[in-house]
This record gives sequence, structure tokens and C-alpha cells, in this order.
Amino acid sequence: MPPRKKPVARGETLEISRLHPQQHLRPFLQYLQAECGMSLNTVSAYNTDLRQFLAWLQIQGVDSVLEVDLKVLAGFLQELHARELAPTTIARRLVAIKMFFRFLVLEGVIDDSRVELLSSPKLWHYLPTVLSPDMVDRLLAAPIEGDSYPLRDRALLAVLYATGCRASEASGLKLQDIRLDENFCRCLGKGSKERIVSLNPVARTAIEAYLESERPNLVKTKSVDALFVTRGGRGLSRIMVWHLVKKYARRIGCSQKISPHTLRHSFATHMLAGGAEIRALQELLGHASIRTTQIYTQVEHSRLKAIHTQCHPRG
Repeated sequence: MPPRKKPVARGETLEISRLHPQQHLRPFLQYLQAECGMSLNTVSAYNTDLRQFLAWLQIQGVDSVLEVDLKVLAGFLQELHARELAPTTIARRLVAIKMFFRFLVLEGVIDDSRVELLSSPKLWHYLPTVLSPDMVDRLLAAPIEGDSYPLRDRALLAVLYATGCRASEASGLKLQDIRLDENFCRCLGKGSKERIVSLNPVARTAIEAYLESERPNLVKTKSVDALFVTRGGRGLSRIMVWHLVKKYARRIGCSQKISPHTLRHSFATHMLAGGAEIRALQELLGHASIRTTQIYTQVEHSRLKAIHTQCHPRG
């Protein structure tokens, strides 16, 4: 007869439950949104990364946060490397895990976080993909009469390039955010930070045509405040914006790497090429740090080097 397990007292059961990492995921996500002011997209990314980490811990038989030591963490990182994930992806997941364990320390669940002893992988600074002004013009002209909603799609593409908005910001635009009489729109960025961005004549004309001729047929009698709407009258999602950009990029023969963020990169690079100051560009893009904006100075420099190499007799 196998030996009987020692009965666990009620207090011990509560302590074991408190130490189980899964019990703290939901409070952690609420903490990120309510107290740290992170956007829903960022919280969702942290949720995905941590669920994968916690599922891996369960497979390894780790049931307590006290068991998560350097050996366990090294094993998880080795698993990520074995899956040939990009260094940026591994670094992001490590950040999510570090934030989670800092939260556990803050809540008094553990005394210290051993995750802090792990260093993030070294990252190369990749220059973003940028479209030439001619290619941008071709992309904005890609929606044609045979498409389902060419006026909406043309207005969407024009807004993405004119404002440098992220896909989530463009999909979140409301009718009251657009001030056509004053040529600007109000964007709500990461952390619910608001910024004002000008609309160029191309974007304004495209929005006016869409609002006058196409949007009324989409919303019909519904009361919808979203600027860009679907066939059913609901607001476009971030994923739908992404798919529309990919669709028209393929039509004009662009690389598969083109995305809504490519238009944001192009906006920033073309603004710098036109003489915009780096601080002003930081505000237009809604960057919290000037370091993030400075990557575009490298893009512009690399473009000038390419032109010199191509055109100089001794290039």
C-alpha cells in the first residue's frame, strides 16, 4: 500500500494557491492598464507572452513562483532560441516576464525577482522600410472604382501617410476627431496620449469624398461615431487596416514587408527630408523618447549615402 500523503491544512492550501503564477496574471494585466496606463494593444501583447511562459512552466511541472530560478528561466530562453524566434521577440517576452515578477515583488508575493539577473539579448538596430514619394503616390492611387469601397480605402491610406498614425490610431479615429475646416485631426496614441496632427490637402480631399459619397451608404441609419467603417457599419479594426494596406501594396508590386507602419516610417522620413526638426517630429509621432525618433535620422542618412553611391562618378 502506497504511503498516505500528509493532509494539507487550509492555510497551507491558500498559500500554495497564492504562489501559483497563474493566479496573478489577471491582476497583473489590470495593474498594467489601470496604474501603468499601458494601451490595450500592449496589455494584450504582454498577456500573450505571459500565457505562453506560464503554459511552459506547467509543462515543466513548476507550480510555484518560488521555483522560478535562473535554471528554469534559462531553460525557457533556450526553448525560444530553439524555435528560432527573432531577438526582438525574445527580448519582448523577457521584458513581459520581468514586469510580471516586479509586480509579484510589489504585491509581496515574493521577496525579490531573480529574473532581473537575466540580460536581454543584444539587438541590432534595423532601419525601417521606407517608401519613396513616388511609391507612396502609387499606393494612394491604388484603390480604384472596381474595389468594394475605394473612397474609404483611399481616405484611410491618405490619413495614414499624412498623419503618421499607427494602425490602431487610424482605426480609432472618430468623426469628431476630424476638423476639415482647420485641416487637422486628433489622435489618441499609446497610453491614451492625445496629439494633434495636420491634414494635407490630399488627405482632406479624400476624407471629404468618402464622407460625402460612401460613408452614408455604409452606416445607413445607424448612429456610428467611427470615421472608417465596415460594410456593416461598424468601425474598422486594426487588423482590417493592416489587411487593406497589404492588399494595395501587393497591387502596386511592393514588398511583402509593407504594412501600415511603413507609411508611418515614410511620413517621418519624408518630413525630415523636407526640413522638419527632430523635436517637432517627435511630437507628431507621439514618441515618449527622442531616441525612438532619432532612428529616422539614420534612415535619411542611409538614403543620401545610397544616392551618392549611385550618382557619383567614383561611387
